[in-house]
This record gives sequence, structure tokens and C-alpha cells, in this order.
Amino acid sequence: MRVAALQSPSTFGDWQRNAEIVRKAARFAAGEGAQLLVTPELFLSSYQPADIANDPGHTHREVLAEIARECGLFLVASTVEADGEHRHICASLFSPDGEELARYRKQHLFGAAELAAFTPGTTDPQILEVLGWKVAMGVCFDVEFPEFVRQAALGGAELLLVPTAIPLRPDVDGRPNALDTRMISTLVVPCRAYESQIFIVYSNHSGEGFSGNSTVADPFGQRLTTAQDDEQIVLADLDRSRLAEAREAVDYLKIASTLHPLN
Repeated sequence: MRVAALQSPSTFGDWQRNAEIVRKAARFAAGEGAQLLVTPELFLSSYQPADIANDPGHTHREVLAEIARECGLFLVASTVEADGEHRHICASLFSPDGEELARYRKQHLFGAAELAAFTPGTTDPQILEVLGWKVAMGVCFDVEFPEFVRQAALGGAELLLVPTAIPLRPDVDGRPNALDTRMISTLVVPCRAYESQIFIVYSNHSGEGFSGNSTVADPFGQRLTTAQDDEQIVLADLDRSRLAEAREAVDYLKIASTLHPLN
């Protein structure tokens, strides 16, 4: 399967403009033979947790479904979901027919702004079949917890699709911050792919304040592609034989399944 990840700035207060960026990216990705496109966390809304909790997620999802149908590819996108008094950060998978196949609520909220505005999800991601691949979704901070990725892999997932919004940390006293968050894309994501023997597509924002470096990693912990810090659409071809090779080389999942059986 050929996959694509959008990396782009998102404009706060102009979700229609952001939707057009997704539409153009989907057209380009489909034209390059991609069958699935992953977009950054809360891209239509823009990543401003304190200001977007009441955004009309249902309207955004209708437009995203239309884009998937128009461009004829699977589309993963992140929106706000309202459930009574609660608000959630979600990722949805839309089919080439424009059907929302699944919606996952982010379990691991990051920072005070997210925690103040949103409620964490409590349900593990659904495992779906897409073009013969078993896929699951996470959102941003989820992937920084090894048990989250391992649980998806033990549940049968071969491919994890992750919209994300990773900010850069500001300098401290004129010196670079000790935590260079670009290493999440370049080090943590490949490590998660390796230790849970799974492919990961990780799509981040670019522009001021974000780390970029959207990445596709394989089950050997290799980065098949990594963006820089500017606006890009990256493409990668996923080879199912790599899954079998990785799982034969080191039987992490087999051992983990005996230690932590799924009941």
C-alpha cells in the first residue's frame, strides 16, 4: 500500500482554508498513487486547544468525508467531538466512498490546555481492515506511551495512523531547550514501530512553533520517509513482507501476548 502524510501550517479561525489544503493534498496524494492520506491533529480547527473545544466537529467531518469521496482515497483526520458536556479530540478514518468507518477518542491528553478543554477517551482504538491491512488510529501523545502501541499490535494492528501536533520547546535563557521535540518523530516513532513490530504513519503540523518531521516508520524501526520542517506531502510504500520478516527476526509480540494476554 502506498501511504501519504500531509505536513502543513494550519490557520486558526479559517477552517475552510485548512480544508482546501487537505483537499489539494488528497488530490496530489491520489495522483501519486497513494491509497491513504493521514493529516495532522486538529488540522481544520488549527491546534489551539483552549479556543476550539466548541468547534463544529460534525461539520468538519462532513467536509472531510466529501474530500475522501471526491479524491477516492482513505483519509485520516482529527476533529473535535462533542458528547453531551464532554469534548474529545478524535481521529476519524474515512473511506473512498465518503463513509466514516471509525472514530477514535484520544486517550492521552497533553498539557494543561488540552486537559482543561477536553476529556480523555477510554476506549482502545478499533482494528479495521483497509486494503487487506489491519489498521488502528492514535492521536499525538498516545504514541509516546509504548503500552498504547503494543496494545494495538497485540490486537492485530499492522499499521498505526497518527495525526499529531508536536510543538517545539522554547529556548531557555537564550540556549536551545534540552528537550528537542523533533526527536519524537525521528527517534520515538521508529522505536515504537520496532518494539511493537508495526508500521506507523505520523503526520505533524509545520510552521512557526511546530517540529514538523512527519514520519513513516517500518517494523524494523527504519524511517521510510521523514519530512523536514516545511510544508510537504511525504509518500511511502508499505511492504507486507517486512512485517513477517520483523516478527520472525525478534518475536516481541509472541512473547508479549503470553505475558499480557488479551481477555
